[in-house]
Amino acid sequence: MQTTVGTKSLTLVQAVTDGMRTLLQDHEDVLVLGEDVGVNGGVFRATDGLQAEFGEDRVVDTPLSEAGFTGAAIGMAVNGFRPIVEIQFLGFVYPAYEQIMTHASRIRARTMGHYSVPMVIRAPYGAGVRAPEIHSDSVEALFTHMPGIKVVCPSTPYDAKGLLIASVLDPDPVLFLEPMRNYRAGKEEVPEESYTIEIGKGKRVMEGKDVSIIAWGAMVPVAKKAAEHMKEQGVHCDVIDMRTLYPLDREIVQDTVQKTGRTVIVHEAHETSGVGNDVLSLINDYAFLYQKAPVERVTGFDTPVPFFAYEDHYLPTSERVVKAVQKVMSF
Repeated sequence: MQTTVGTKSLTLVQAVTDGMRTLLQDHEDVLVLGEDVGVNGGVFRATDGLQAEFGEDRVVDTPLSEAGFTGAAIGMAVNGFRPIVEIQFLGFVYPAYEQIMTHASRIRARTMGHYSVPMVIRAPYGAGVRAPEIHSDSVEALFTHMPGIKVVCPSTPYDAKGLLIASVLDPDPVLFLEPMRNYRAGKEEVPEESYTIEIGKGKRVMEGKDVSIIAWGAMVPVAKKAAEHMKEQGVHCDVIDMRTLYPLDREIVQDTVQKTGRTVIVHEAHETSGVGNDVLSLINDYAFLYQKAPVERVTGFDTPVPFFAYEDHYLPTSERVVKAVQKVMSF
């Protein structure tokens, strides 16, 4: 008799919570730590109810010290635990940057494989929610430059739970970026059981033959909206959600670009040295001769994320993506 797997309709942030609850239930070596993750359930309520369910020893409220509790988590990971660290906003990660880049990313190489650091650093990121300065940064490229740490960025509830479980079970440290704009933007059916999505694999979210639009995180809905608009004009876009930013999925980039020959890359991070440049390098390396037009990039600007009145102007919009698609089509 075939068993039916149950599902429930969840937002992205609820899927993150469900993923952590599943991990805490199934793995005694998993624990959660960070500022206000216990009694208050996290600034976005991503850990709501977990301390009451699993206790103060498994869901730990820490002092206001990103460097301190991130360093403590590295020590825990080396000694057999699988800690999930919450950084309240990605812009708050800078005090912990030294711990992540000097220790978490290097210990496996430093010890010639004798020790690994199976920890996850969760961080809401991105603009568009009217947060104050430093609360809206999208600086994923600071971490993709350092070998030894993986960078994951889901855009949907289903992917969020599956990638979070895969990240916690991975032997290497993982920076797990959660797009704040997507937290409660919609719901999706998510399996109640534990499941994983392979790190390093993107997915095709819309099928098309004319233009490739490559995005991740909060920019995936923007890319889809632009693709839907272009479809009304008879232009069919192949929309790719990278999902993992390090390591990048070379195969899916190569496949989509060789199919369409025209590409638009969308990310909200600053243009200079953004991860989109690494995607562009993959295109040059593996699909250069298939190009029918120069690649267009639609990104944030090379300025700190501005305050409320200009935030929408800073962020890539579907209108900007449509103009980029029209440009590569008319080249």
